[in-house]
Formats: sequence, C-alpha cells, structure tokens
Amino acid sequence: MSPDNADTQKTDQAFRSSAAGDWRLFDAEIRASIAYAEALVEPGVLTEAERDSLVAALKQIQSEHEQGKFLTSEQDVFTAIENRLNEIAGSVAGKLNAGRSRNEQVMTTLRLWLLDEMEAIGESVAAIQSALIQQAEGHVATLMPGYTHFQPAQVVSCAHWLLSYFWMLARDQERLTAAIGRTSSCPLGSGSLAGTSYRIDRRALAQAIGFSEVTENSMDAVGDSDFAAEFLFVAAMLGIHLSRLAEDLILYSNPALGFLTIDARYTGGSVLMPHKRNPEAVELSRGKAGRLLGDLMGFMSTLKGLPSTYNQDTQENRQALFDGVDTLTSMLNIMQGVVETLTIHPDKMWDALDERILASDLADYLVSRAVPYREAYAIVERLVEKAEREDMLLSEMPLADFQAESPAFDADVFAIFDYSRSAAQRGTIGGTSSAAIRAQIRQANTWLMENGLA
Repeated sequence: MSPDNADTQKTDQAFRSSAAGDWRLFDAEIRASIAYAEALVEPGVLTEAERDSLVAALKQIQSEHEQGKFLTSEQDVFTAIENRLNEIAGSVAGKLNAGRSRNEQVMTTLRLWLLDEMEAIGESVAAIQSALIQQAEGHVATLMPGYTHFQPAQVVSCAHWLLSYFWMLARDQERLTAAIGRTSSCPLGSGSLAGTSYRIDRRALAQAIGFSEVTENSMDAVGDSDFAAEFLFVAAMLGIHLSRLAEDLILYSNPALGFLTIDARYTGGSVLMPHKRNPEAVELSRGKAGRLLGDLMGFMSTLKGLPSTYNQDTQENRQALFDGVDTLTSMLNIMQGVVETLTIHPDKMWDALDERILASDLADYLVSRAVPYREAYAIVERLVEKAEREDMLLSEMPLADFQAESPAFDADVFAIFDYSRSAAQRGTIGGTSSAAIRAQIRQANTWLMENGLA
C-alpha cells in the first residue's frame, strides 16, 4: 500500500530537516545577521531606522531563545529565525536577505560556531597540560621502567613519562591554532556562488562579526569544508593522544604493576566481583578516540565526491562535525579530572625496576673503553643470557665472568648497577636526568605562557 500524501510529506520533511543539530548555530546566525544588517546601510539597502528595527528584533529573538520561549516547527534554524523576524519586524525583514544566500549563511555560522568551540577546546587541552606539569613536578626523582614494545627498556623518571604527553598535546595545540587561523575567514558577501552586487565592505563586515579575514573566491567560499575537515583531523589526533594516555593509565593501574591509582570517581565496580574497580571512564575515553576517527572518515568520504560550490550533502557532514566537537569536549573534561586526581606510587615503580634494563648502560661502559658499540652489544647480550641461565642478577656475577667476555671490564663495572646513576647519565635536552627534567618543566611552562594558555 502506498503511503498517503500526509505521511509522505512528513517523512520528506524529517529526511530533509537539519534542525536537531543546527540549533547550536543559533547564536552565530543572530550575530552574523546583526552585522549584515549594519553592512546593508552603506549601499542604501536599509535606512538607519530600518537597521535599528531589525537589530532590535534580532536581539529580541536572541532573548527569546535564551529564555526557552523560541518555539518552532521549522526544518532548519535559519528559516525559523527568518520567520520569527518577519513576525516581529514586518515587511522590512525581507530586506535582510538582499544579496545574502542560505549557502553563505550556513558556511558563515558554521565557521563562527566552530571558532568558539576550538577556543574552548584549546583551553581544555591546556588544563590537561597544566595537570601533567603539576604531577611531573612532584615526581622528578621518581624512577620507573620505561617501555618499548611494552617490554622493560631503560630507567626513566615518572615525570619524564608524564611530560611526554605534554608535548604530544603541545603539537595538537599548534595544529589547533593553525586550524583556527584558517577557519577565521568570513564567507558572508559571497552570495549563492557569484558574489554580491551590493557595495558591501566585506572586510569591515568580517571584523564586525569576529573573523580575521575574508574568503577570496565566492565559489570556493560557499563550498569550502576544509576548515571542518581540518578540525576533525586535529580532533582525531587529540583523541589518539588521549587514548594512548588512557592505555598507559589502564596498564599502570593494574595491580600487577600498581604504579598508580585512578581516582574512584572515574572507576566503576563489578556486578559480580566486589573487589574490582574498573577504570571505566578512562576506557571510554580510549574508545571514543575511535569515534573521532569515524567522524573524520565519514566527513572525508562525503566531501570527496562533491562538485564545486554548495551541496546539500554538507548538511550530513555537519552532524559529524557536531559529534566530533561533543565527543572531544567530553573526553577532555574527563581526562583532565583523571590526571589531576591521579595518585602515583613511587615505591611500586621502584620495585618494578630490573637490573636487565641497565644492559645498555653496561654497553656504554664498554664503549667508553674504546670497544665498538656493536661488539659491546654482543658482549652484554651474552652476559645477560648467562645471568638468566644461572638465575642470578648481573650484579651478582663475579668480575671474572665479565672479564671472560672482555678484558675492558674492571672492578668499577659494578657501579653501573645503580638506577639513579643510569637516569642521571642522560642529561642532554629531552633526557631523563633530574636536571634535564626540571629544564623541561620550565620549558613546558614557558610554552604555555608564550601561547597564551597559562
């Protein structure tokens, strides 16, 4: 049976509607419309009195929205605002659309909304960076195993591990700043695709709205979604870095290691096993990184098939952008709290140190006595294998066993088996010695201040 016309019309409206997500563009549309009304005075489209009437009406609509009194059944926010403006201001409302297309309205408000969101995201990332620095400051001298392939590798400071995530997030901040710069370009004044015949000062209009530049080509302006794709890439990279941090926290909080404790507010109990506290919020952050990747891939998949200028497909892409902002914002809020409330256990980290991770120091010892590194590597490898066969520590082996492998060994070789010495040896920029880490903390604080994030 064929659906009746009413059902068909209802289904069609639901299919076309973008209202569910686009309401978040409300404030940006009001802001842009007020600026556009101001810009229409100079070319003579509006008188000053008409402009004042429209601006007052737009502000009233803004107030109604803020008070929850703005109710509509329209399929998009732009039509809803336009209809309400007609009700308040009368026929003069129609003048506001002189030279202005829905295409440029969508792109302008989307950029404007995203700029505000990106600024807030940058502040949230900075809060996590500050929390990492604060934790690091208390654990400069806390030693732990550093891992590669999640196998014990070398001695590092806990602060060094924490700060590694600071610099990942610093790169994300730099990408975000670059994306903000490219997003802050105003399409308004581009018309549907060919520009406007009205003598509008586009640069003054852009400045009035809050953009730093204007778009250079009207066809490109109404079809450009690069700024949104770029943000989603930045969001995906941020998500990946937060996911890697989450993975470390999950592993290090496992009782088998016990390096740290995640605050109870970010964990959940087991339905069956009363002794368990599961790192649920951290696991969800790790999982949401995949969602951010999905938003990026979905967005790019739609974008790749579009011809030039505006296409309605971008309505679907906006949903991916909205979801990306919401998902990333929630992740940042949770991970900030997790890092700020983290309890680190230096004794557990120390207990996890194993003399085998000093093997590279042993090789360096030989290199300092003119043994070529590859030869030194092979010598130490044989010593490690011998110690494992005989179930003893390297430091428990007699000097004769060392000298049997190389005459370069002397009695001072046993000084190598000192974890603090191992860390202290690595004092170059970016190293894990206490002095290098304190310098790194100073540099991290300086980075935040220089980027206006402190």
